[in-house]
Amino acid sequence: MSSYKTDMDSAANLIESQGQTWGVNAETVARMKAQNRFKTGIDIARYTAGIMRADMAAYDADPANYTQSLGCWHGFIGQQKMIAIKKHLTETKGKYLYLSGWMVAALRSEFGPLPDQSMHEKTAVAGLIEELYTFLRQADARELGGLFRQLDAAREQADQANAAKIQSQIDNFQTHVVPIIADIDAGFGNEEATYLMAKQMIEAGACCIQIENQVSDEKQCGHQDGKVTVPHEDFLAKIRAVRYAFLELGIDDGVIVARTDSLGAGLTKQLAVTKVPGDLGDQYNRFLDVEEVSLAEMSNGDVLINQDGKLVRPKRLPSNLFQFKPGSGEDRVVLDCITSMQNGADLLWIETEKPHVGQIAGMVNRIREVVPSAKLVYNNSPSFNWTLNFRQQVFDAMQAAGEDVSAYERADLMNIKYDMSALATTADDKIRTFQADAAKEAGIFHHLITLPTYHTAALSTDNLAKAYFGDEGMLGYVANVQRKEIREGIACVKHQNMAGSDLGDDHKEAFSGDAALKASGKDNTMNQF
Repeated sequence: MSSYKTDMDSAANLIESQGQTWGVNAETVARMKAQNRFKTGIDIARYTAGIMRADMAAYDADPANYTQSLGCWHGFIGQQKMIAIKKHLTETKGKYLYLSGWMVAALRSEFGPLPDQSMHEKTAVAGLIEELYTFLRQADARELGGLFRQLDAAREQADQANAAKIQSQIDNFQTHVVPIIADIDAGFGNEEATYLMAKQMIEAGACCIQIENQVSDEKQCGHQDGKVTVPHEDFLAKIRAVRYAFLELGIDDGVIVARTDSLGAGLTKQLAVTKVPGDLGDQYNRFLDVEEVSLAEMSNGDVLINQDGKLVRPKRLPSNLFQFKPGSGEDRVVLDCITSMQNGADLLWIETEKPHVGQIAGMVNRIREVVPSAKLVYNNSPSFNWTLNFRQQVFDAMQAAGEDVSAYERADLMNIKYDMSALATTADDKIRTFQADAAKEAGIFHHLITLPTYHTAALSTDNLAKAYFGDEGMLGYVANVQRKEIREGIACVKHQNMAGSDLGDDHKEAFSGDAALKASGKDNTMNQF
């Protein structure tokens, strides 16, 4: 990346070669270039893929280097998350954004709110990626614009020390642009559809695409019932389609996350093609719930499989779906993950029914016996009742250790009466350390919460509505929102600035000089903050 001074010198030389006929200022050119570092989505995908690969290597060296993200359904949400991270943690290292197909369906579809069943417009996913990066790039431009104004003020005051300090901040500016892990669901169709959508997502800036092994037209949320998986070869074709999309667009180190829903999926729509005993198709079919039959016992329309010289009949439901053997989920997960890692996937995602380090570690350890480098992206899902799950885990551990648990009712541990108990305190501590524990013990490289901003938007809106439309009136907004924004230094309290007003003034001044009609004068009420 070129430096601020290099860009300024280059612009000055170019302007001079034109005999100053353009009427532009070299430093302003350099500033605008710094504020628009990433020209295309491909630039972003290439940059963020490098970050993610470096983070993966750092995790392999030390599992304490796990990464995190929060799901975002709007560009402003993603922007504010990264601004907050820079404000509170000073750097964005290891902090990503997650783009949830669930939230696109629920909040971004022209059909209105939809369940997580791949019914929303597929182009909405790439559109949201582009929107997220538009807001992140504007966060860069806004923050740099503030530094440029500070630099000009220091120069006007002849404060060389402060000017040098601000110039160093500009030269070492850390962008808000971070990797996005983007959910492509089950590919929204066949492998060609997957390829086309992956290309669109990468062109929008995605360096990492997550794809799941469900049937595309039967897709369900990972935490609901009725999930239907596909044979491995079908899934691998889509993984290859995503890889070809990355390579075609020059993102050679693009990251693919292969998700398996097999733990909670008891159904398949297809029998796998198998040519010899023990091949991948045969392994898939052997998980089917079957019964041995003779030709005389066949019914009209039966489907039979030859397994080890025996005729077996898979159990077929009225939905025309085939059923897997009960209790086979973990074994199917392990086979799914090994197969995906051996055929182009970079990371794994195992959808579970509860956040349990031991359960996840049990599967990952089996996978690592074959693929030692295997590591996971894990959904710290709001679909789990975290409080109840961890209190029950602590209860079970206490009971197994012979401790007295008579003061607790296991099924009622969510009750507020237990909040100050020793059991609840222990459970909360385990929730606090869950990500670090799972990174170390269960091979989880990346922890994400899929739907957090969906829930925070609902909670904050509920609290505001209750206060504002109740007895507090305007105080409900001032005390609970604006006063907190001011005292906690929330940047968007100056909402005109956040929306780009000062950026526009900078441009107007560059374009029109003293004739510029600017919004940031003495009568701008934003000066009150």
